[in-house]
Amino acid sequence: MNLLRNLLLVFTTFAGFSAWGLEPVNDVDPWEPMNRRIFAFNETLDNYALLPIARGYKFVMPDSAERGVGNFILNIYEVNSVFNSLMQGRPTNALQTGGRFLVNTALGFGGLFDVATLMGIEPSPADFGQTLYTWGFEEGPFVMLPLIGPKTIRSGTGFFFDTYTSIPAFLDWKTAYLFWTLEVVDIRANLIKADDLITGDRYIFIRNAYMQRREYFVTGGKVTDTFSEFEEGDEYEDF
Repeated sequence: MNLLRNLLLVFTTFAGFSAWGLEPVNDVDPWEPMNRRIFAFNETLDNYALLPIARGYKFVMPDSAERGVGNFILNIYEVNSVFNSLMQGRPTNALQTGGRFLVNTALGFGGLFDVATLMGIEPSPADFGQTLYTWGFEEGPFVMLPLIGPKTIRSGTGFFFDTYTSIPAFLDWKTAYLFWTLEVVDIRANLIKADDLITGDRYIFIRNAYMQRREYFVTGGKVTDTFSEFEEGDEYEDF
């Protein structure tokens, strides 16, 4: 029961922070010294392993094939969006997303082609972090996770929940890790161009960009201020 054990750990951790009375505060990054050390580790891993792999991936993959992989990955997570939309009390979004999944799976060769958008069925992604927002859970502090990258307590909880309740999690472990590895490489390849937009303190830039994009996502586009963002990609959230 590794799945249940991991989910219990995540929820226990999140519940602990909630029980301590997390309220919205000006300091979104009280763990900055620790986060910076983890960020430095992630940057080293990215520079020497993930980024070269992502560049090689883009080099050998035709643009059409790369789009197909991205479409396939997004199609897998449409199932998560269906259930999260239902948990958020948005049945119309759930029906729309469910329709996208069925159309793209049946007519788009398992999701390699986004036929649904061509038919006017637009994407309406939802994740468990957004569900927690809808239920009234506070964002919590910003945290940089090893290998995974920027999160907050709320979005991090949502990330683990969505990961371990996605379709790959119910397959054999080799297939699941192959899918998640491909997903990471695909996301990093899509973010290569965004590297040129980063100026000043790289840690601060990435932290602020992540927080702004998450606020935009969970509120459905209602943000309290503006920030120079990365070009919108296909991913539901930043890596």
